[in-house]
Amino acid sequence: MKDKIQRFGGAMFFPALLLPFAGMLLGLTVVLLNQSLFPFAVEGAAYTKIVNIFLQTSLVIFKNLPTIFVLGIPITLAKKESGRACLASFITYYTFNYFIGGVLEHFGSYFGVEAYEAGALGLTEIGGVLTLDTNLIGSILCASLAVWIHNKYYDKEVPNMLQIFRGTPLVIIILFPITIIAAIITVFVWPTIQNGIYSMQAFMVNSGVLGVWSFTFLERLLIPTGLHHFIYGPVFYGPVAIDGGTINYWIQHLPEFVSSTEKLSTLFPQGGLMLTGMGKVFGTTGAGIAIYLTAKPENKKKVLGLLIPAVLTAILTGITEPIEFTFLFVAPLLFALHAVLSATMASIAFAFGLSGNFQTGLIDFIFQNWLPLGANHFGTYLMQVILGLLFTGIYVVLFRALILKFNYATPGRGKNEIKLTTKKDYKESKGSIDKELAKQYLAALGGSSNIDSITNCATRLRVKVKDTSVVASNNEFQEIGASGVVRAGNNLQVIIGLRVPQVRGEIESLLNSEKQSVN
Repeated sequence: MKDKIQRFGGAMFFPALLLPFAGMLLGLTVVLLNQSLFPFAVEGAAYTKIVNIFLQTSLVIFKNLPTIFVLGIPITLAKKESGRACLASFITYYTFNYFIGGVLEHFGSYFGVEAYEAGALGLTEIGGVLTLDTNLIGSILCASLAVWIHNKYYDKEVPNMLQIFRGTPLVIIILFPITIIAAIITVFVWPTIQNGIYSMQAFMVNSGVLGVWSFTFLERLLIPTGLHHFIYGPVFYGPVAIDGGTINYWIQHLPEFVSSTEKLSTLFPQGGLMLTGMGKVFGTTGAGIAIYLTAKPENKKKVLGLLIPAVLTAILTGITEPIEFTFLFVAPLLFALHAVLSATMASIAFAFGLSGNFQTGLIDFIFQNWLPLGANHFGTYLMQVILGLLFTGIYVVLFRALILKFNYATPGRGKNEIKLTTKKDYKESKGSIDKELAKQYLAALGGSSNIDSITNCATRLRVKVKDTSVVASNNEFQEIGASGVVRAGNNLQVIIGLRVPQVRGEIESLLNSEKQSVN
């Protein structure tokens, strides 16, 4: 069950990788429309019209997140023919919403829908039809049903006279009645669920500083388990804190926030839950400095080569696993301290009025916050930077003291150093780097015959193996280039870094080619 939850969490993260670029584009267009910076950005001017076109274009992902999740989840969870699974998921989602729309149009009053019209509370338009606004919950439900039936029946044999229905047509045929049943149940139970969501939204907003601390602490602490997706996912992308998710709401209302001088935490209190990036940018920097300072003199150069790309990845993109996993395995206490400090930093920042889309790294800090809102909120952002740098210093002092006190074998100190090179010289390899890495990781996992299932999230290769006894040691994985390995029974998480989607793709290609050769 835990393996399935982790895989599903990773699948939810995959569509979210599309958001940073769209957010950068939106932030830039909002800045270009700022009349204090560009006096010619007046209403009706050709310049303003052109920039507005790009502004609207940048919203395409944010305004269609449910559909994107419907198409993105099967890419990760489908065990075969993921493209066809995406088609089945898309059809399921639209069948689900069209059926609900038809029920509400004719019998809406029986289900508490007073006005079946655009703009009515609790309704939204999907594919030109008004339906219940189930947000990401509805899209995840439909994608899950589609992947489940696809994995189970896509290869199902049928009589010769029915071969035309084999594959995706059979999957759709089976899905249709299941989808209708799911839609009927949704019509009955969704109003109650929606009321519960509204109550939870009020609780999240009213929790204030304590809510920010608790949320940030859990989001960091659960990273080793892979379950942190279920902490931030429903808040950032779902309706738990605000309809449409905090990221979506912030992005779509950015022009309104730009024109206001009111305190950010008052304008958007839900944004306090997106201050998790404070620990990612300032916290991991301090941790990296402490690790470098405590390394043996003869190893400092190697450790610096290891830390710079890992820390820069965290600072710029908010993907912290490469740096966090360098000390997680050898010093869990440091990771727990990291969670506490990160939560404390976010809470203090929120108490001083900070709010916004600060859940990733410096790129989003700049384009979705500082640049567009800097004119009216310069003091708040200056406070944020000062507070962040102060905590960077706290991280350095505390991490350095604990590493030395307990003699933790962080990079550059232990007997088994984390190597910065792999077994092979990839530049001289005939194949690509990804292919060579895939071959080595597959061998370390016990070969093709030992793989039960494989998927990935942002930086981890998630694998379920049949026999753990033939899996290589952590040191062997590190020699290939991994930052570490999380083991839980037959489920492994190999921390590879940002190259993991390409490596996973190459491993799947190797698995498929071997299957074909056997057949």
